[in-house]
Amino acid sequence: MQPVSRERIREFGDEGIVDREDGVAVEEPLRIVVRSPSMPTPVPFATTMRTPGADDDLAAGLLFTEGALESGADLLSLSAGAARELEKKENTVVATLAPAAFERAHGRRRETVIGSACGLCGSESIDEAIARAPRRVSDGFRVLREVLFAMPERLRARQSIFAATGGLHGAALFDAAGTILEIREDIGRHNAADKVIGAAFRRGGFPFSTSALLVSGRAGFEIVQKANAAGIPVVASVSAPSSLAVALADAAGMTLVGFLRERRFNVYAHPSRIAPPANAPASPHVLSVRK
Repeated sequence: MQPVSRERIREFGDEGIVDREDGVAVEEPLRIVVRSPSMPTPVPFATTMRTPGADDDLAAGLLFTEGALESGADLLSLSAGAARELEKKENTVVATLAPAAFERAHGRRRETVIGSACGLCGSESIDEAIARAPRRVSDGFRVLREVLFAMPERLRARQSIFAATGGLHGAALFDAAGTILEIREDIGRHNAADKVIGAAFRRGGFPFSTSALLVSGRAGFEIVQKANAAGIPVVASVSAPSSLAVALADAAGMTLVGFLRERRFNVYAHPSRIAPPANAPASPHVLSVRK
């Protein structure tokens, strides 16, 4: 399954009507099922609407940020449609988990389809999600304002599917120097975050505590919750955060940056990780600060 579909459209504009092809982001369901060596029959974990591509990263990321996976040893294997009894194998990922991880996953299954705009759909309650957080993140990471200013353009430059469709979110993990460590795209911003976190988790030994997560859309609670589950200390968004996202970041000791665009940003929680240049005066680019 390709991430971009070519569709015939009729474009209306001041200069007339034109029939042409346009690229449209593909949205398809992905079914994630789990099993263990002692429980070989797959058990449904979640079904999420996503853009095809990096499905293994999405499955690993969702299992990790939901608390089913705690270390690389918990994930024994990932396979696309490996179970013979599953239908639509191209849209199914089977995760074989260590017994303890399987039990955690079994207790955190989603009962409904996770839509592309909803990262918590199917959870028992928002209180349950909050109860698993906050995880206090490391305080040793710092990032320069100039590095933050450059991050959105670096993300956009690497969003190849967005360039073809104009319809995908992007998420990227950056180091303190502003180098992109992982980048993924998806029609859902929470999926993009799960994909990029899952890619880093699968790589093993990834320094989540010394990285920043940038998302191309709104920084809602589910984005901050996923970063918190991974121990990422800085979350930045080109758009607005929600009040619940701010509250979670504040409680977890996370730095939350919003409206990061055109060399301006707001800091909503824990601004101490934003390091100005040496001997620099207070910058008017930092519009607001929440301690």
